[in-house]
Amino acid sequence: MNIDGIEIRDEERTRCEVWTRVMGYHRPVSAFNAGKQSEHRERTCFSEQPSGARAERPRRAEAA
Repeated sequence: MNIDGIEIRDEERTRCEVWTRVMGYHRPVSAFNAGKQSEHRERTCFSEQPSGARAERPRRAEAA
């Protein structure tokens, strides 16, 4: 990897342990069985929008 002239070899990297919350408690993903690890990889991330950034809902046509 090369970022702005800094080169990092794979041997210099530190392995990161990923944890996730399952049924109210935290567990490392590495402790999951193969099926659950696969399911974890398929998850998609989302980000919540601030309350002021919500899209405005269309207004109803007023009854005559």
